[in-house]
Amino acid sequence: MRSITTVLLAGSILFAAPVLAQEAGSPPATAPTSADTNMEILMQKVKADKKLLVAGNMELTDAEAKSFWPLYDSYQKELGEVNQKLGKTIKEYADAFNKGPIPNDTAKKLLNEALAVEDSELKLKRSYTEKIGKVLPAAKTARYLQIETKIRSILKAELAQQIPLVY
Repeated sequence: MRSITTVLLAGSILFAAPVLAQEAGSPPATAPTSADTNMEILMQKVKADKKLLVAGNMELTDAEAKSFWPLYDSYQKELGEVNQKLGKTIKEYADAFNKGPIPNDTAKKLLNEALAVEDSELKLKRSYTEKIGKVLPAAKTARYLQIETKIRSILKAELAQQIPLVY
C-alpha cells in the first residue's frame, strides 16, 4: 500500500508541476536546473514504483511476463506522450487563468484540447487492451486495466483538486 501512495503522490506532483510553476511566476528555464534534475529523478522513481505495483498485482507466469512487459513499456511511453499533452493544456490554462477572467474563445479552445487529451487516452487504452488481450487471459487483462484506471483516477482527482474552476 505504501508504494501506491508513493506512486500517486509523485504522479500528482508531475501533473501539477506546470500549474504550480506558473502560479509561482517562474520564467521558463533554458538550461536544466537542480529542480529539473530532481523532478527527473522523482519521475524515474514513480515509474519504477508503478512497475513494481503492477508486477506485484498481476501474478504473471514467466511466459506471460515475457510478452506483457514489452507491451507495458510501450503503453507507458505512449501514455507519457498523452501526459505531456495534458501538461501543455494545464500550462495554457494556468497562463490564461493568471491573466484574469478567461475569454470564451480561450475557454472553448482549452476545453477542446482537454477533450482531445481524454480521447487520446481512451483510444490508447482500447488499443493496448486489445494487444494485451492477445498475450494474457481476459481476467489478467482486466486486472491490468483496473490497476491503470485506479492510478489514473486518483491522479486526475488530485489534479481536479488543484486546478481552479474557470471564471
